[in-house]
Amino acid sequence: MYAVVQLGSHQYKVSPGDIITVEKLDGIVGSEVKMKRVLMVADGEKVIVGKEVKATVVGKIKAQEKGSKIHVFKKIRRKGFHKTIGHRQTYTRVEILRVEE
Repeated sequence: MYAVVQLGSHQYKVSPGDIITVEKLDGIVGSEVKMKRVLMVADGEKVIVGKEVKATVVGKIKAQEKGSKIHVFKKIRRKGFHKTIGHRQTYTRVEILRVEE
């Protein structure tokens, strides 16, 4: 059994036992997260797609972490302008527990 869920602007194919890394979700480590925006559910021989999907995916937050740092360098040539900034994206690692229909 697997499902396709949408979190933010990304879609993930998940099944029970998977560990996925998503953009930052509110919550502490160990709490459960319910993902209500399920786009598709497949269970062996039957596939449910579209508005008929009434399923939720339940996951458990395993970690709140930061990604690697990226450096952004901006420059306007012949003007003497340059600027360096950095950014670290925050991520949440989620373990999928079950798909409830």
